[in-house]
Amino acid sequence: MATILNVPIIDQTDHWPTGCETVSTVMVLNFLGINITVDDFIKSYLRTRPMHFDKDPSLTGDILIGTGPDPSCFFAGDPYREDGFGCFPGVILEAMNRVLHESDQGQLSNLRAMDGTGLSEEMLIERIHAGLPVIYWTTLNLEPSIAGPKWIIEDTGEIFYWTSHEHCMVLCGYDESTDEFFFNDPWEHHGRIQVKRSLSNARHAEMGNRAVILI
Repeated sequence: MATILNVPIIDQTDHWPTGCETVSTVMVLNFLGINITVDDFIKSYLRTRPMHFDKDPSLTGDILIGTGPDPSCFFAGDPYREDGFGCFPGVILEAMNRVLHESDQGQLSNLRAMDGTGLSEEMLIERIHAGLPVIYWTTLNLEPSIAGPKWIIEDTGEIFYWTSHEHCMVLCGYDESTDEFFFNDPWEHHGRIQVKRSLSNARHAEMGNRAVILI
């Protein structure tokens, strides 16, 4: 038996080439009935900081490319640009909870976004059965992740190591009979895709089992 939530699909490819986390978040907010656009979310809620490159940011491997923010605190770069990088749950939590707090829809007043990093797949499936989609870190096209470049975090001077092929989708369904997940994938007009649970588990783990849930 399959549970599939009717989360609206937004594609990032033409306008927000590195904005997968933002686009996935807006899909979830729209599902909740909040009328917000990706551009409004970026402009008014997403904390961003620029990258400063000394070398080509598309390089992979143990290469220092310049300076930038901690992706747990800020979106690294610009989601409108191909040389942007991305962000992790802390950034999405802060922005999403501000939107929820400002919403005038009473039924949302008790909803909160929480860090779901490290939760088991069974617990994420429970969110789906509760009618709440999950913002889910994985890899682009579900390909194996690779060691990305590194940069100096401006605030601390520490070295941050990026994992390339980082991607974010909306987990919106699960089919018990086939052991498959359903995702809204904002990349390259993929739309809604079905993925074997074993594959999604592997790629999710490669990205630190990062997720944002609603409770």
